[in-house]
Amino acid sequence: MKYSLGYLLDLATVITEKELKVRYKSSFFGYLWSIANPLLFAMIYYFIFKLIMRVQIPNYTVFIISGLFPWQWFASSTSNSLFSFIANAQIIKKTVFPRSIIPFSNVLMECLHFLCTIPVIIVFLYIYGMSPSWDWIWGVPLIGIAQMAFTLGIALTLSTLNLFFRDLERFITLGIMLLFYCTPILYAGDMIPQQYHWLIDYNPLANMILSWRDLFMNGVINYHEVFMLYGYAVISLLIGSFVFNKLKYRFAEIL
Repeated sequence: MKYSLGYLLDLATVITEKELKVRYKSSFFGYLWSIANPLLFAMIYYFIFKLIMRVQIPNYTVFIISGLFPWQWFASSTSNSLFSFIANAQIIKKTVFPRSIIPFSNVLMECLHFLCTIPVIIVFLYIYGMSPSWDWIWGVPLIGIAQMAFTLGIALTLSTLNLFFRDLERFITLGIMLLFYCTPILYAGDMIPQQYHWLIDYNPLANMILSWRDLFMNGVINYHEVFMLYGYAVISLLIGSFVFNKLKYRFAEIL
Protein backbone atom coordinates (compact mmCIF):
# COMPACT_ATOMS: atom_id res chain seq x y z
CA MET A 1 0.00 0.00 0.00
CA LYS A 2 1.35 3.41 -0.98
CA TYR A 3 0.84 6.54 1.08
CA SER A 4 1.07 10.15 -0.03
CA LEU A 5 3.65 12.48 1.50
CA GLY A 6 0.89 14.68 2.89
CA TYR A 7 -0.73 11.72 4.64
CA LEU A 8 2.58 10.64 6.18
CA LEU A 9 3.31 14.17 7.42
CA ASP A 10 -0.17 14.50 8.92
CA LEU A 11 0.16 11.10 10.59
CA ALA A 12 3.60 11.97 12.01
CA THR A 13 2.22 15.27 13.34
CA VAL A 14 -0.74 13.57 15.05
CA ILE A 15 1.41 10.88 16.69
CA THR A 16 4.01 13.45 17.79
CA GLU A 17 1.29 15.61 19.36
CA LYS A 18 -0.09 12.55 21.15
CA GLU A 19 3.34 11.65 22.54
CA LEU A 20 3.90 15.22 23.73
CA LYS A 21 0.53 15.32 25.49
CA VAL A 22 1.14 11.97 27.16
CA ARG A 23 4.62 12.95 28.32
CA TYR A 24 3.61 16.32 29.75
CA LYS A 25 0.17 15.41 31.06
CA SER A 26 -0.33 16.94 34.52
CA SER A 27 3.12 18.52 34.27
CA PHE A 28 3.15 22.11 35.54
CA PHE A 29 6.33 23.21 33.81
CA GLY A 30 5.62 21.23 30.64
CA TYR A 31 8.17 21.73 27.88
CA LEU A 32 10.54 23.62 30.21
CA TRP A 33 11.70 20.24 31.48
CA SER A 34 13.21 19.56 28.05
CA ILE A 35 15.55 22.49 28.73
CA ALA A 36 15.95 22.11 32.49
CA ASN A 37 17.17 18.51 32.38
CA PRO A 38 20.25 18.94 30.14
CA LEU A 39 20.91 22.40 31.63
CA LEU A 40 21.07 20.90 35.12
CA PHE A 41 23.57 18.30 33.97
CA ALA A 42 25.59 21.05 32.28
CA MET A 43 25.80 22.89 35.61
CA ILE A 44 26.95 19.72 37.38
CA TYR A 45 29.63 19.01 34.78
CA TYR A 46 30.77 22.63 34.90
CA PHE A 47 31.17 22.43 38.68
CA ILE A 48 33.14 19.16 38.50
CA PHE A 49 35.33 19.72 35.46
CA LYS A 50 35.85 23.49 35.49
CA LEU A 51 35.77 24.48 39.14
CA ILE A 52 37.21 21.34 40.75
CA MET A 53 39.34 19.68 38.06
CA ARG A 54 40.04 23.06 36.38
CA VAL A 55 39.86 21.89 32.77
CA GLN A 56 41.54 24.55 30.62
CA ILE A 57 38.87 25.06 27.98
CA PRO A 58 37.71 28.65 27.26
CA ASN A 59 33.99 29.45 27.59
CA TYR A 60 33.44 26.05 29.14
CA THR A 61 29.72 26.51 29.81
CA VAL A 62 29.01 27.16 26.13
CA PHE A 63 31.38 24.34 25.28
CA ILE A 64 29.38 21.88 27.38
CA ILE A 65 25.85 22.87 26.36
CA SER A 66 26.73 23.06 22.65
CA GLY A 67 27.57 19.36 22.88
CA LEU A 68 25.18 18.26 25.60
CA PHE A 69 21.98 19.58 24.00
CA PRO A 70 22.37 17.68 20.68
CA TRP A 71 23.54 14.64 22.64
CA GLN A 72 20.33 14.78 24.67
CA TRP A 73 18.36 14.67 21.41
CA PHE A 74 20.18 11.52 20.31
CA ALA A 75 20.23 9.78 23.71
CA SER A 76 16.54 10.44 24.48
CA SER A 77 15.45 9.34 21.00
CA THR A 78 17.49 6.16 21.28
CA SER A 79 16.27 5.27 24.77
CA ASN A 80 12.61 6.07 24.06
CA SER A 81 12.65 4.21 20.75
CA LEU A 82 13.10 0.92 22.59
CA PHE A 83 9.48 1.11 23.74
CA SER A 84 7.91 3.04 20.85
CA PHE A 85 6.23 0.01 19.27
CA ILE A 86 5.37 -1.58 22.62
CA ALA A 87 3.72 1.61 23.88
CA ASN A 88 1.61 1.82 20.72
CA ALA A 89 0.68 -1.86 20.58
CA GLN A 90 -3.09 -1.23 20.44
CA ILE A 91 -2.76 1.17 17.51
CA ILE A 92 -0.53 -1.25 15.61
CA LYS A 93 -2.97 -4.13 16.08
CA LYS A 94 -6.12 -2.23 15.11
CA THR A 95 -4.98 0.27 12.46
CA VAL A 96 -3.23 -0.07 9.13
CA PHE A 97 -0.52 2.56 8.65
CA PRO A 98 3.27 2.63 8.07
CA ARG A 99 4.71 1.49 11.41
CA SER A 100 7.97 3.36 10.83
CA ILE A 101 6.09 6.61 11.54
CA ILE A 102 6.09 5.75 15.25
CA PRO A 103 9.88 5.85 15.82
CA PHE A 104 10.08 8.78 13.40
CA SER A 105 7.59 10.73 15.53
CA ASN A 106 9.66 9.97 18.60
CA VAL A 107 12.81 11.33 16.94
CA LEU A 108 10.85 14.35 15.73
CA MET A 109 9.57 15.06 19.24
CA GLU A 110 13.11 15.07 20.63
CA CYS A 111 14.16 17.30 17.74
CA LEU A 112 11.54 19.84 18.85
CA HIS A 113 12.98 19.66 22.35
CA PHE A 114 16.43 20.34 20.93
CA LEU A 115 15.17 23.37 19.00
CA CYS A 116 13.81 24.70 22.30
CA THR A 117 17.35 24.66 23.71
CA ILE A 118 18.87 26.82 20.97
CA PRO A 119 17.67 30.09 22.60
CA VAL A 120 19.46 28.95 25.78
CA ILE A 121 22.68 28.55 23.80
CA ILE A 122 22.22 32.05 22.35
CA VAL A 123 21.79 33.52 25.86
CA PHE A 124 25.03 31.91 27.06
CA LEU A 125 26.85 33.05 23.94
CA TYR A 126 26.01 36.66 24.77
CA ILE A 127 26.97 36.11 28.42
CA TYR A 128 30.45 35.09 27.26
CA GLY A 129 30.73 37.96 24.78
CA MET A 130 29.94 35.83 21.73
CA SER A 131 27.08 35.95 19.24
CA PRO A 132 25.33 33.69 16.71
CA SER A 133 26.54 33.58 13.12
CA TRP A 134 24.52 33.97 9.93
CA ASP A 135 25.71 30.45 9.09
CA TRP A 136 23.22 29.21 11.68
CA ILE A 137 20.39 29.90 9.20
CA TRP A 138 21.41 27.04 6.93
CA GLY A 139 23.76 25.24 9.32
CA VAL A 140 21.08 24.23 11.84
CA PRO A 141 18.83 22.58 9.19
CA LEU A 142 21.85 21.04 7.44
CA ILE A 143 23.24 19.34 10.54
CA GLY A 144 19.77 18.75 12.01
CA ILE A 145 18.58 16.73 9.01
CA ALA A 146 21.73 14.61 9.14
CA GLN A 147 21.27 13.92 12.86
CA MET A 148 17.59 13.15 12.39
CA ALA A 149 18.35 10.64 9.62
CA PHE A 150 21.14 9.02 11.62
CA THR A 151 19.04 8.83 14.78
CA LEU A 152 16.02 7.50 12.89
CA GLY A 153 18.08 4.61 11.53
CA ILE A 154 19.22 3.74 15.06
CA ALA A 155 15.65 4.12 16.38
CA LEU A 156 14.21 1.83 13.69
CA THR A 157 16.77 -0.85 14.46
CA LEU A 158 16.40 -0.74 18.24
CA SER A 159 12.61 -0.38 18.35
CA THR A 160 12.27 -3.43 16.09
CA LEU A 161 14.84 -5.65 17.78
CA ASN A 162 13.53 -4.82 21.26
CA LEU A 163 10.25 -6.50 20.38
CA PHE A 164 12.08 -9.80 19.99
CA PHE A 165 14.89 -9.33 22.51
CA ARG A 166 13.51 -7.51 25.55
CA ASP A 167 16.86 -7.62 27.37
CA LEU A 168 18.21 -5.26 24.74
CA GLU A 169 17.17 -2.20 26.75
CA ARG A 170 19.68 -2.99 29.50
CA PHE A 171 22.56 -3.21 27.04
CA ILE A 172 21.48 -0.02 25.27
CA THR A 173 21.36 1.92 28.54
CA LEU A 174 24.94 0.87 29.30
CA GLY A 175 25.97 1.51 25.69
CA ILE A 176 24.62 5.06 25.72
CA MET A 177 26.50 5.79 28.95
CA LEU A 178 29.71 4.42 27.44
CA LEU A 179 29.27 6.40 24.23
CA PHE A 180 28.70 9.58 26.21
CA TYR A 181 32.17 9.40 27.74
CA CYS A 182 33.75 8.25 24.46
CA THR A 183 32.36 11.31 22.66
CA PRO A 184 34.02 14.75 23.07
CA ILE A 185 31.19 16.41 24.99
CA LEU A 186 32.89 17.20 28.29
CA TYR A 187 36.37 17.46 26.81
CA ALA A 188 38.01 18.66 23.59
CA GLY A 189 39.13 16.20 20.96
CA ASP A 190 42.75 17.32 21.16
CA MET A 191 42.85 16.26 24.83
CA ILE A 192 42.70 12.58 23.80
CA PRO A 193 46.08 10.81 23.54
CA GLN A 194 47.02 9.92 19.98
CA GLN A 195 46.75 6.16 20.53
CA TYR A 196 43.08 6.60 21.52
CA HIS A 197 42.18 9.06 18.80
CA TRP A 198 40.33 6.33 16.93
CA LEU A 199 37.53 6.88 19.47
CA ILE A 200 36.75 10.10 17.58
CA ASP A 201 37.85 9.10 14.10
CA TYR A 202 35.40 6.18 13.94
CA ASN A 203 32.68 7.57 16.18
CA PRO A 204 29.72 9.04 14.24
CA LEU A 205 28.54 10.79 17.40
CA ALA A 206 31.84 12.66 17.52
CA ASN A 207 31.15 13.99 14.01
CA MET A 208 27.72 15.05 15.19
CA ILE A 209 28.91 16.86 18.33
CA LEU A 210 31.89 18.52 16.62
CA SER A 211 29.64 19.75 13.80
CA TRP A 212 27.23 21.41 16.23
CA ARG A 213 30.05 22.83 18.35
CA ASP A 214 31.81 24.38 15.35
CA LEU A 215 28.54 25.97 14.32
CA PHE A 216 27.43 27.23 17.73
CA MET A 217 30.79 28.35 19.12
CA ASN A 218 32.79 29.29 16.03
CA GLY A 219 29.96 30.23 13.67
CA VAL A 220 31.28 27.99 10.89
CA ILE A 221 30.06 24.84 9.15
CA ASN A 222 32.67 22.10 9.14
CA TYR A 223 31.64 20.51 5.85
CA HIS A 224 34.00 17.59 6.30
CA GLU A 225 32.38 16.62 9.61
CA VAL A 226 28.88 17.20 8.20
CA PHE A 227 29.68 15.11 5.10
CA MET A 228 30.89 12.27 7.33
CA LEU A 229 27.72 12.56 9.43
CA TYR A 230 25.55 12.25 6.31
CA GLY A 231 27.54 9.16 5.33
CA TYR A 232 26.87 7.58 8.71
CA ALA A 233 23.21 8.62 8.41
CA VAL A 234 22.82 6.76 5.11
CA ILE A 235 24.39 3.62 6.59
CA SER A 236 22.21 3.90 9.69
CA LEU A 237 19.04 4.29 7.63
CA LEU A 238 19.92 1.35 5.39
CA ILE A 239 20.50 -0.93 8.37
CA GLY A 240 17.41 0.33 10.18
CA SER A 241 15.21 -0.09 7.10
CA PHE A 242 16.54 -3.59 6.47
CA VAL A 243 15.90 -4.77 10.03
CA PHE A 244 12.47 -3.12 10.18
CA ASN A 245 11.26 -4.43 6.80
CA LYS A 246 12.54 -7.92 7.61
CA LEU A 247 10.63 -8.19 10.88
CA LYS A 248 7.63 -5.84 10.61
CA TYR A 249 5.31 -8.64 9.45
CA ARG A 250 5.68 -10.34 12.83
CA PHE A 251 4.79 -7.27 14.91
CA ALA A 252 1.15 -8.26 15.45
CA GLU A 253 1.95 -11.74 16.76
CA ILE A 254 4.71 -10.45 19.06
CA LEU A 255 2.66 -7.56 20.47
